[in-house]
Amino acid sequence: MEQVRIDRWLWAARFFKTRGEATEAVRGGHVHVGGERVKPAREVRIGDSLEIRRGELRWTVVVTGVADRRGPARVAATLYEETPESVAAREQHRLARQLARPLGADLGARPTKQARRRIEALRRGEQRPPTA
Repeated sequence: MEQVRIDRWLWAARFFKTRGEATEAVRGGHVHVGGERVKPAREVRIGDSLEIRRGELRWTVVVTGVADRRGPARVAATLYEETPESVAAREQHRLARQLARPLGADLGARPTKQARRRIEALRRGEQRPPTA
């Protein structure tokens, strides 16, 4: 086998969990071969350069093997070779996500039961004297 459909290859190389997801990604323009947008029936050959985008993650890989069946992850990893620039960019993106503050980090600590009751009283228009 010298060539295989790109959607089948993406599924076999484990970039997408189902073949349908791979097909939709190719149709949606998230996969480029040689810098060009392609259709799901496009044949992939050894040596082709692929740009794959899944959400915020991006891979640039060179096809080193073709397969039309999904196998173990170890076998799938031998179907492509990721470029050093792609590895560096994904690592930088991973570090940036780790350093980013999580959603709600600026809200502070969760209120205690007593503080929550004071907040609810203020919302209802009541004024309770603070207790020590």
